[in-house]
Amino acid sequence: MGFILSNKKYHLFTSESVSEGHPDKVCDAISDAILDRCLELDKDCRVACETFVTTDFVLVGGEIGFKTNSDENLKIIEKEVEKIARKVVAEIGYTDSSLGFDAQTFQFVNKLHTQSLDISQGVDGEGLDKYKGEQGAGDQGMMFGFACNETAEFMPATIIYAHQLLRKATQLRKSGKISWLRPDAKSQVTIKYNGNKPVHIDSVVVSHQHAVLNDDVKIEHDEIERVTIEEIIKPVLEPTGLFDNNTKIYVNPTGRFVTGGPHGDSGLTGRKIIVDTYGGMGRHGGGAFSGKDSSKVDRSAAYMARYIAKNIVAAQLAERAEVQLAYAIGVPHPVSIMVETFGTEKVSVEKIVKAVEKIFDCTPAGIVKILDLKKPVFKDTSNYGHFGRNEFTWEKTDKAQELKQLCK
Repeated sequence: MGFILSNKKYHLFTSESVSEGHPDKVCDAISDAILDRCLELDKDCRVACETFVTTDFVLVGGEIGFKTNSDENLKIIEKEVEKIARKVVAEIGYTDSSLGFDAQTFQFVNKLHTQSLDISQGVDGEGLDKYKGEQGAGDQGMMFGFACNETAEFMPATIIYAHQLLRKATQLRKSGKISWLRPDAKSQVTIKYNGNKPVHIDSVVVSHQHAVLNDDVKIEHDEIERVTIEEIIKPVLEPTGLFDNNTKIYVNPTGRFVTGGPHGDSGLTGRKIIVDTYGGMGRHGGGAFSGKDSSKVDRSAAYMARYIAKNIVAAQLAERAEVQLAYAIGVPHPVSIMVETFGTEKVSVEKIVKAVEKIFDCTPAGIVKILDLKKPVFKDTSNYGHFGRNEFTWEKTDKAQELKQLCK
């Protein structure tokens, strides 16, 4: 059937998350903040913005195009883009030059340019005669969406709990309750499954950047470990009922994590695509999300595939569902729609596929309209996952009842 189901009754599965201070996530946040500003200026803008960071350095590049007031809006972005980047970095918490990456002092280079006319004519419905007047896909490719019933978010437990650990750590860092936490961090959660049911958290890894106060007063590893377990791990994982004294815990297992963020490693937009989606439990088409407007199906169709998959599971038509949408550049309809239920379906998959094709408009224009993807909401997606968060339109389950009725 599908690769998610194990041949063994019991098996382990692991997912990881990274914090907003991770260098790749710094880049995602900058790229999406620039996208949001472009959408504020023109909801029909075209943006594919990439960011690179390293020690006290930020580079942004890619393509931007505006439908209205093009020259004026390009000048505004040219003027504001550095300010946007510095604001994002400051909000994350890089405001101290001792971290090797400081919102006030980093060198900034802007290499943004206008969108290729070859791409824009296909998206705008100005390409081949047979597609005239219809919005085409901004690129070819395949996108996947996944949902399961093992958590309230219809997400794999491993990735949800990994995100929650770092959200908790960020809250404690920004509130000042744990003063020695610094922005960069990673988490990892391994869960024992009985078939598709999570039964026990087998192990937890939290690696969090920390301060060295001065040459004489250092934060000892034992204290870092104790506080991380008592203030972050236990409050998040004990309520799940899957965490106990047999859960293995690893906190900063190298013993020291002072040098981190862009000073510790370079970062790029779009390098955390598994963290952004389903933690490896579910396939991925390979396209990144951040910095791309909704004409890029890498992003919009992945959101649509999640929307469909979640509604299938919410309708109790299957315990697990994976949806693939595939596109050709410039073509205004998907070249294929696939639904995989991994043997958990309650009705025939053929019925589910027919219902999906009837209910969901998977054309690029249809996706944008249904999910309302021209609003500047994308910076909020750049950290702690794009899915399993009810504030986003693609997380609605408003089509579940209609799906259930059609599949009777």
